[in-house]
Amino acid sequence: RRLRVQGVKVRGTRADLPRILREVHVDEVIIAMPSAPGLVRQEIVEACRKAGIPCTTLPGLPELISGDVTVSLLREVRVEDVLGRAPVESDFARVARYLNGRAVMVTGAGGSIGRELCRQVAAIGARRLVMVDHAENNLFEIDMELRERGHAGLLVPVIADCKDVGSMERVFEAERPEIVFHAAAYKHVPMMELNPLQAVGNNAIGTQVLADLAERHRVERFCLISTDKAVEPKTVMGGSKALAERVIEARGTTSHTRFAAVRFGNVLGSSGSVLPIFQRQIERGGPVTVTHAEMSRFFMTIPEAVQLVIEATGIAEGGAIFLLNMGEPVKIIDLARRMIELSGHEPGVDIAIEVVGIRPGEKLHEELFNVDEEVRPTRYGKIMRATRPAIDPERLRQSMDELGRLIADGRPEPVASALWDVLRGAGRVAGDDGEGHQARPSTTSGERQ
Repeated sequence: RRLRVQGVKVRGTRADLPRILREVHVDEVIIAMPSAPGLVRQEIVEACRKAGIPCTTLPGLPELISGDVTVSLLREVRVEDVLGRAPVESDFARVARYLNGRAVMVTGAGGSIGRELCRQVAAIGARRLVMVDHAENNLFEIDMELRERGHAGLLVPVIADCKDVGSMERVFEAERPEIVFHAAAYKHVPMMELNPLQAVGNNAIGTQVLADLAERHRVERFCLISTDKAVEPKTVMGGSKALAERVIEARGTTSHTRFAAVRFGNVLGSSGSVLPIFQRQIERGGPVTVTHAEMSRFFMTIPEAVQLVIEATGIAEGGAIFLLNMGEPVKIIDLARRMIELSGHEPGVDIAIEVVGIRPGEKLHEELFNVDEEVRPTRYGKIMRATRPAIDPERLRQSMDELGRLIADGRPEPVASALWDVLRGAGRVAGDDGEGHQARPSTTSGERQ
């Protein structure tokens, strides 16, 4: 205050912004604070909105770290900029050195998390990047993007289904991956409720197939990308990911491969997330629909999530379940309001918000750990480790083999039923009354991812 910067007067602090916007002719406000927490950005955006002044921002810290953008690139303020928490910061460069010069495989490479994993692994300096996806177009897009960034020499794009043992055996044999990030999964909750064969086959059986291959080919580290919906699961998708976590845990004590699973909540901007759904509703003039006024979720940006996945994999010691500190949960209705405001409209005036009622299988608040898990900090403050009573690996394998036979038989109902039986045998799932009587979740409807 009371200074000049290159001859330009400093007119006040952030608290003075509303007055300055009234007194001075301003064409645009630029937020030049890459590491500012969401509440600070929200305060600035709100002042600009009330004054009718356009507001842009420098990219956030995770975008700058990942190398996707430079500080010279201004962009519109997005909803992830104004979430009410500080961005997750990590000692990424030091921890990620275990990937330098290594052969890395990413499954689900064309998905939201898989693409960002590929970007960051390539930028870190992997020797070879094996990108596996069963969707040709998604794989083509990330392959072209990385080639345009100068990484053509390390890319091996592979179109394959992760649960196809023969195809994946040939990939492991040919490429000899040293690090595997398993991001391939079906994740849309309502869709998986209607397709339990595919959910269990892809998410659980596919994880077992890859874990077996990783052990057989002496992979150094294997990381499963998991979800908070695997915690006290109430839906088929959540149950299938919970079973995938159990597959990873069962390898912990005996395998030379360091297995880990990393669990986090909703990822802003991922395919099928609530943001594009709200955006479409806003573009149509509303209403924006939320299922409950008090519903909340944990949110994280894609670059943040992937940085912490890479960091957690670097400290894996075998069968570990890692939880990422997601900050404070965000109310979905608050997210809707902020998106409406950022679009230049007034919530409840220009664009209505409609509460449509909570749906079967939908949780009011997500959790990050199960009731039987003990959560401990790691040497990295944003990463915690969850441990729970061990399960019998042989019994789990027998159960998985039976699930595989039921999937091959092709009838959805027995597969959905057997999924909950296996989880009940492995440990408590949501609805267990404590005496072994499992109230099976609905298999006809679910929650929005």
